[in-house]
Amino acid sequence: MKDRGKPSVDERYTQWKSLVPVLYDWLANHNLVWPSLSCRWGPQLEQATYKNRQRLYLSEQTDGSVPNTLVIANVEVVKPRVAAAEHISQFNEEARSPFVKKFKTIIHPGEVNRIRELPQNTKIVATHTDSSDVFIWDVETQPNRHAVLGAADSRPDLILTGHQENAEFALAMCPTEPFVLSGGKDKSVVLWSIEDHITASATDSGSKSPTSAKQTSKIEKSGDSITVGPRGIYHGHDDTVEDVQFCPSSSQEFCSVGDDSCLILWDARSGTNPAVKVEKAHDADLHCVDWNPHDENLILTGSADNSVRMFDRRNLTSGGVGSPIYKFEGHKAAVLCVQWSPDKATVFGSSAEDGLLNVWDYEKVGKKKEHVGPRMPNSPPGLFFQHAGHRDKVVDFHWNTSDPWTIVSVSEDSESTGGGGTLQIWRMNDLIYRPEEEVLSELEKFKSHILTCSSKS
Repeated sequence: MKDRGKPSVDERYTQWKSLVPVLYDWLANHNLVWPSLSCRWGPQLEQATYKNRQRLYLSEQTDGSVPNTLVIANVEVVKPRVAAAEHISQFNEEARSPFVKKFKTIIHPGEVNRIRELPQNTKIVATHTDSSDVFIWDVETQPNRHAVLGAADSRPDLILTGHQENAEFALAMCPTEPFVLSGGKDKSVVLWSIEDHITASATDSGSKSPTSAKQTSKIEKSGDSITVGPRGIYHGHDDTVEDVQFCPSSSQEFCSVGDDSCLILWDARSGTNPAVKVEKAHDADLHCVDWNPHDENLILTGSADNSVRMFDRRNLTSGGVGSPIYKFEGHKAAVLCVQWSPDKATVFGSSAEDGLLNVWDYEKVGKKKEHVGPRMPNSPPGLFFQHAGHRDKVVDFHWNTSDPWTIVSVSEDSESTGGGGTLQIWRMNDLIYRPEEEVLSELEKFKSHILTCSSKS
């Protein structure tokens, strides 16, 4: 089945590449020696005239000939309207982008399955691996290491314990407090506070939780790392928990999804049992969930049934009754990642095993002229942009909160290209998401400059 689909993937990619100068304001393609399962934006470091410098976190999943690593990179993010169209389209798939430079390497104890940064201090990150522990790293104070065979693992700043089995993917950091949430194969959701163990700059001293982590967590010293026990362990799933997410305004409310096809909402103030349990949120395993930072009633889920569904928590009852507001059905394989846009309340992205990263706007559902990009027949409602630059499953992506409408995405290309992976950083053309008259009015200011340049050439 996969072999028969390969020619269409190549054709789709060729068509996409020919349209790059039209579809994108900027694109950087970075070949990875090893596949990466996770990518996240870190803090912005410097602003300049034509580009900004920003941290980027990504993983390297090796074959064992060298250690697995957590990579901290510096990325030059080119500003809007700076990149020339011919430059955007000229990239070598086998090359590393000059815009992405490795800054520091942390030798990770096991492969990095998931990376999440702490919103209060994006220099603090959490990682999941094939174990029951969650690792916390201060990436600025961690020493730079050389990933050579036999090198000892870097020591995490904190080790969060509480799972009874492997916790591989479900991981989240709280927007309002330095709390960490995880889910695993033991069917549980585990909550920690790292408030007393992060650097002084991590939180505003005025926003401390009224209950100290020391009062609720068991803290021990394990070698050179501090081990922190959980604030709470939550039971309600009947299979592996695949993803978790905090409510954007509360450290006490969160949600989780799993291989039992359930979406569960939790409220730590009312105990460790589910507040709401949607028994059959999808028709297959659920892989991902995200909570809308602009409208806290809206929750997205992605599943192995190839769909993304949007739920309104006001429609869900404690008995587990509830149906999605809308089903977004544009992927041809399992959805691996969903994330709301930080720039517009109705926009979100979804990536899948079909190699596509779709950008949706539920405001456009029912309206004409929705889809932009390499055209697929009968474009589904709400889909207005399709990133087809990856040739295998897009395992992770992240919207950039410092640079509007800019996304980093990673794919595991080893099956289709015989290589490692591909990292792409891209910003779609603003004519795609902004009103046409608004953009044309703005471009009018540049008219004389453009005409001057044309006459000189």
